[in-house]
Amino acid sequence: MAVVVVTDSSASLPADLSAELGVLAVPLHVLVDDREIREGVDECDIDYGSSTVTTSAASPGDLRAAYERALELSEGDGVVAVHLSRQLSGTWEAGRQAVRDMDAADRVRLVDSLSAGLGTGLTVLAAARRARTGVPLDMVYDTAVAASVRSRAFIVVNRTEQLRRGGRLSSAAAFFGTELVTKPILQIVDGRLELREKARTRSKAFTKLIAAAVDAAGDDGAAVAVQHLGAEEAAHTIAAQLRDLIPGIRELIIAEFGPTLGVHLGMGAVGALVVPGGCG
Repeated sequence: MAVVVVTDSSASLPADLSAELGVLAVPLHVLVDDREIREGVDECDIDYGSSTVTTSAASPGDLRAAYERALELSEGDGVVAVHLSRQLSGTWEAGRQAVRDMDAADRVRLVDSLSAGLGTGLTVLAAARRARTGVPLDMVYDTAVAASVRSRAFIVVNRTEQLRRGGRLSSAAAFFGTELVTKPILQIVDGRLELREKARTRSKAFTKLIAAAVDAAGDDGAAVAVQHLGAEEAAHTIAAQLRDLIPGIRELIIAEFGPTLGVHLGMGAVGALVVPGGCG
């Protein structure tokens, strides 16, 4: 058979790509009042501005079930599980616990994507495409790790209050986002979400976002994704500019942020995710 790649729902991969490459996605959870919503499975209207809406990682039991299913599908060739940054979620750690409890733990490799959203998703694509060539488990794992190290993520949010409230951003950085005239540009560095710079207006923030993504992409082609929450027009405009500005762009995906990231980023968020050299 071939190595099977597992991820979590925050990776935001389009369903057709996941199906084509045989990627399994484990749902993360959004907690709305007394309801637990499985991302990508259950439908629910979410108030992204509410302070009562929270998120939770996948459980070790859910992840173990997914890994065992993937191992079965691989016919013993193995599993590479790529999850969002362990600095932003407990999912990777839950995955580590799940693997410890498995009989075939030596056939499962965990990868911290050092990113989130399609920053994780692009690493998943690199691993899954490599797996489809029939190479051994360790080579698929090495491909995923290499893509995660190369990947860059930049995000414009309207306010950072939700990130501060959820503990995803330092209080000092969040302070800058409380000024109505300031739009923060964030970046993920070594898996941590940090303030990169500020802009006076949303349009200037988008200009800085585009410049950061173009600089990160380099001149040797890149895989690029643009994500948004309730900002489809802006996302398509930014994607068009990135297509024109990045030499030899190899892939461009446009998608919405899922609920588990949307709860923390807020409405109007737009991100540019880049993997220099592409995803295979």
